[in-house]
Amino acid sequence: MTRAQVPAGTVVSVNGLAKSFRKVTALEDVTFSIEAGETFGILGPNGAGKTTTVECVAGTVRPDAGRVTVLGVDPAEDRATVRGRVGYQLQAAALPPALRVEEALRLFAAFYPEPADVSELLRTVGLDRHRKRPFGKLSGGQKQRLSIALALVGGPDVVVFDELTTGLDPQGRRDVRQLIQQVKEDGITVVLVTHYLDDVERLCDRLAIIDAGRTRFVGSPADLLAAAGTGASGPGGLEEAYLAFLEQAAAE
Repeated sequence: MTRAQVPAGTVVSVNGLAKSFRKVTALEDVTFSIEAGETFGILGPNGAGKTTTVECVAGTVRPDAGRVTVLGVDPAEDRATVRGRVGYQLQAAALPPALRVEEALRLFAAFYPEPADVSELLRTVGLDRHRKRPFGKLSGGQKQRLSIALALVGGPDVVVFDELTTGLDPQGRRDVRQLIQQVKEDGITVVLVTHYLDDVERLCDRLAIIDAGRTRFVGSPADLLAAAGTGASGPGGLEEAYLAFLEQAAAE
C-alpha cells in the first residue's frame, strides 16, 4: 500500500488506566507507551484486561480513570480523528454470510475520508482471486485476511489486531504473520493482542504483560527472558519465561 508520511515519536500513550463494568473491575492500573513503527504485543491470561485496554486505545470504551492519547488526541473525546487513523480488527468479527469480499471492503471504505485503494488492498492481503466470494464461503484463514483488510481500509497510522491468529492452522498462522510483517514494513504501527508467544517472538519489538488489570511488565522479548530469570532460550524459551514471570508476579 502507498503510505503518506508516517508520524514519528510516541503514537500511543496509556497512563494509569482504570475501568470497571458495574461491579467487575477490568482495569486497575495499566501504563505503557508505543513508538511509531513498532509492533507492540499485549499479553496476559484470559480476563486480564487486554481487550478492554485496546478498546480504550481505539476509543470504543471510555476509561474511568487514567489517560490515553493516540496520535496526540484523546480517543474517547475525539472519535472522528481516531476513527480515521486507527484501524481495529475485532476479536470476533462477523459479516453477513452473503456479503462478498469486495463488497465488504467497499462498504467499509465509504466510512473514511481517505480510504485505501480497495483493489490494491485485496492484492496485498491475497484475496484478489476471492473478491467475489461470499463471507460465508471463506475459510478461517481467508476470514482473517479479510479482517486485516477491513482494519487497513481506512488508511490508518496505527492498527490493532486482537487475537488475530487464534483458531488458525499452522499454515494460516504463518500466512497471517507474513501479512502483519508486511503491514509493519509499510510503516504502520501495529498493536498485537495475543496468547501466542511465538507470534510475539517473531513479530514484536516490545510487549506489555497485563495481569488482573495491572501492567506487570513492559520491555522487549529479550528483556522478558532476563526478567524471568529462567535462562530460557531457543524454541519455547519465551513462553517458559512468560509463564515463570506470571508465577513470580502472583507470588509477590
